[in-house]
Amino acid sequence: MTRLQIVLLFFLLVFTSCRNKRPEYSTITGFAQGSTYNMIFENSKHLDPSAVNNRVGQILHAFDLSLSLYVDSSIVSRINRNDTVTCDSFFIENFEKSRKIWQLTGGAFDVTVAPLVKAWGFGPDAHKNISDAKRDSILKLVGMEKVELRDRKIIKSDPRITLDFNAIAQGYSVDVMCMFFDGLGIKNYLVEIGGEVRVKGEKAGKLWRIGIDKPVDDNMIPGSDLEAVISLKDKAISTSGNYRKFYVENGIKYSHEIDPKTGNPARNTLLSASILADECATADGIATACMVIGKDNAIEFLNLHHEYEGYLIYSDESGNFRTWTSEKLKSSISESGNK
Repeated sequence: MTRLQIVLLFFLLVFTSCRNKRPEYSTITGFAQGSTYNMIFENSKHLDPSAVNNRVGQILHAFDLSLSLYVDSSIVSRINRNDTVTCDSFFIENFEKSRKIWQLTGGAFDVTVAPLVKAWGFGPDAHKNISDAKRDSILKLVGMEKVELRDRKIIKSDPRITLDFNAIAQGYSVDVMCMFFDGLGIKNYLVEIGGEVRVKGEKAGKLWRIGIDKPVDDNMIPGSDLEAVISLKDKAISTSGNYRKFYVENGIKYSHEIDPKTGNPARNTLLSASILADECATADGIATACMVIGKDNAIEFLNLHHEYEGYLIYSDESGNFRTWTSEKLKSSISESGNK
């Protein structure tokens, strides 16, 4: 064999080896915001997954110190007590995103709904304490036009106004972790926190596949009973539904989705709304708004705003499951029960 043949054989072997080598992926998991998180990333830089997970935990802890109602010393908890507090970047960006979605949805999404959420028996240390008169009184404190951000401080028109970011904060925390992975130079990843998901790129050359749970009351384990699977790339998806956070009293089901305009839990035929957007915070907020406004209005909204895609599950007059899928999403979704 000549030297030229040896050199050519060497490069052929190297090329074949590189071509056949599958990318290495790492997975990190943990607990945050009263739920779990799962993150998968292409680890071509051979990062230490334990070190990455430690940093993820630190960021999410700092996030909770800003936006969690379950942390008594968080910025949002202190604002709700009318303490004098300077808002951090997490709070400011979340507040500004919330205002944009409030405007976009005509007030169906509103973080000032907090006192109604508590009065209806949802959230930390809450117990049901509601009447028609109390509901009408609380409604006077609801509306994002009643609060503003000025010099990194929240200014309220009434000190009794309180804020609840639970309908957007988890989605925003997903976006925060995506920015972290982007900063590490990672090109392909999936971030999931409490069921909110955002993906970038692909996994081993294939689109990421995300399951949507069947919206039945006993479906408490995410992923155990799927209604559909969506293939995604460079998108976020958030699902809001009335089948996990609710209670039944005197035969009436009360959902945690509170209508900011009526002051009552949303009651309509829409069982779950899955929204796709570029950012998870936006998808999270719009999914909540869809649950409030109901199926027909949600379809009208999505038909007007083609920058978002939606998959809605609702019940018909006979109580059977029915679905509606936005046009662009139809080629990316498969339905058939368990997948």
